[in-house]
Amino acid sequence: MLNLSAPLVLLLITAGISIYAWSNQTLMESWIMNPTRIREKGEWYRLLTSGFLHADWMHLIFNMIAFYSFGQSVEDTLVATSGPTMGLLQFLALYLGGIILSDLPTYFRHRDDPDYRSLGASGGVAAVLFASILFNPVGGEGEGIIIFPIPFPIKPFIFGFLYLGYSYYMGRRRGDNINHDAHFYGALYGIILALIFLPEAAPHFWSEIQQFIF
Repeated sequence: MLNLSAPLVLLLITAGISIYAWSNQTLMESWIMNPTRIREKGEWYRLLTSGFLHADWMHLIFNMIAFYSFGQSVEDTLVATSGPTMGLLQFLALYLGGIILSDLPTYFRHRDDPDYRSLGASGGVAAVLFASILFNPVGGEGEGIIIFPIPFPIKPFIFGFLYLGYSYYMGRRRGDNINHDAHFYGALYGIILALIFLPEAAPHFWSEIQQFIF
C-alpha cells in the first residue's frame, strides 16, 4: 500500500501543477513570482504559488529529489517529538513557510523591476534540507552522503556550510538567473524554525560535530 506521507503528497501536487503549467501559459503567468504585480495589485499569493511552478524537467526533478530525500526524515523527526497532527503542521510550516519567507527579500529587491520573474520550490527545499542537517549533522555510520553536484560523499553539516557560503556569495554577485537569495534565506528559515520546534536539536547538533571532529 502506498504510504501517502506529506513529502510524497507535496511532491505529486508540485509535479502535477508544474507539468500542467508548462502547457497553460495563463496559469504560469497567474502564479509566477512577479514582484511588480505583488506591489501594484496586492497579489501576495504569488509568494506561495510560485513554489509549485518549475521552469523545466531538470529544475523540477532536482528540486523534488532533494525535497523527498530529506523531507521524510524531517517529518518523521517532527512527528516523533510533537505527535502526528502537530508534527505534520510543523512540517508544512517548514516547507510552505520556507517557500514564502525566502521570496520576501527577492520581492523587496525587485519590486520596481517589471521584467523580473522567478519560480520554484527552492526556498522550501532548502528549509527542509537544513532542518535535516540540524537534526542529523554527520549522517549515518558511513563516510557521508552524496548530494548533487558534489561527486563524492560529504558530511551533511560540511555541505551545509558550503551551501550557505556559496548561496550568499552568488546572491550578492548576481551573476546568473538563479534565485540564490531564496536558497540562502530558505536555509536560514529552516534552521530557525526547526530550533523553535525542537530546541534540543542545538546541543545535539554541537555534540555530534564535536564527536566527529575530536
